[in-house]
Amino acid sequence: MTRRGVIRLGALLAASAAAGGWSWLASVRDKNPYYAGAPTDHFDGVRFFNPDHQWSKSFGDALRGVWFADKAKWPDSFPSPFDAQPPAKVEGDRLRVTLVGHASHLIQTQGLNILIDPVWSERCSPVSFAGPKRVNPPGIAFDALPKIDAVLITHNHYDHLDLDTLSRLAARDRPRVIVPLGNDAILKAHDPAIRREAYDWGARVPLSETVVVNIVPSYHWSARGVFDRRKALWCGFAIDAGGAGKLYAAGDTALGPRNIFRAIRAAHGPFKLAILPIGAYEPRWFMKDQHVNAAEAVEIMGLVGAENAVGCHWGTFQLTAEAIEAPAEALAAALAEQTIPADRFRALRPGEVWEG
Repeated sequence: MTRRGVIRLGALLAASAAAGGWSWLASVRDKNPYYAGAPTDHFDGVRFFNPDHQWSKSFGDALRGVWFADKAKWPDSFPSPFDAQPPAKVEGDRLRVTLVGHASHLIQTQGLNILIDPVWSERCSPVSFAGPKRVNPPGIAFDALPKIDAVLITHNHYDHLDLDTLSRLAARDRPRVIVPLGNDAILKAHDPAIRREAYDWGARVPLSETVVVNIVPSYHWSARGVFDRRKALWCGFAIDAGGAGKLYAAGDTALGPRNIFRAIRAAHGPFKLAILPIGAYEPRWFMKDQHVNAAEAVEIMGLVGAENAVGCHWGTFQLTAEAIEAPAEALAAALAEQTIPADRFRALRPGEVWEG
């Protein structure tokens, strides 16, 4: 195979993984390399699932929905006007959230520094020479990061679980890395020095005397290769930071039947801030069962009872068909339609900060 052919194949595999392809290949293996446990209401002994909203598309759907979709052309560079210089700590009842880029955030409150889904790599892909490439650098330079106390990983897709970044953090800071079930095996195989802790939906994980992380469901799925579809769990996080308030980070999710969001509000809300994805949603026929669009994110903001929200998962890696600024434009339109003040739900750019 020529180098161009290898690159095209690598890009196809990366796109298929990012969009849920390979189900026809995954079905030929019925062992779980990551997790062994008794069946539950969301684990059948081999694969995880959300009984409220099961998502499954064929390999052919993935080809049509991602690889052969009519994609808007993104610029090679989409620089952010922001360049964050975070403080060493944020003490007391203040809450500071900085978008690093895509789904990566730095949360600072109660003297803790917490990263969600940190990705400092140039590509989010199983290969280094193909797949989605950054169009802007991280909004916080890695060397400008304060000492990290904990890392929260929502799921194992390459745009959320970046093993090289986790190794860099482990070598520098040795943070606790909180992951949903099965993802700890992926971390261990890559780098045993990563301090991994795996939890199921419903787990309550104290990070300090004042900050607690709750592992909550999302309407999504997982895979990093051909044969591991839904063999590691995925999640969102409901963070109780005491006097600083409560924060909800949805991770990747569909809107689905909405039941999980009502349950999250009842158990853990209402929230001072919600971190919600607004991008990677086209073509809608294919993406609606795994990613929300901006209007659906606004609905989730209401369902979980969030006073404020910030939009992420847009403008850094081109994963799907919409134009680069379409998510922010769609968010502005959805807020106007619902007569919600624009400053209550901001589409952040890398390096931009929300404080409250």
